[in-house]
Amino acid sequence: MSKIITFRVTEEISEKLDNLSKELKREKSFIIKSALEQYLNEYSDYLIALDRLKNKDDKIITSEDLRKELGI
Repeated sequence: MSKIITFRVTEEISEKLDNLSKELKREKSFIIKSALEQYLNEYSDYLIALDRLKNKDDKIITSEDLRKELGI
């Protein structure tokens, strides 16, 4: 199910969105939806990383140790 959300942006953002829409030959709504999905996914990852960073009991290993553990 889809929902309609209305919001305001600055003229500068609107112009950038117009230009990108023309360049990509995609609807502005597609670009906004894609950008929002990506932002929400990355923000979720950020929150997980921040939580792990704050957890004093979480074991910290080097990238080299991680590669060894994963067999890479």
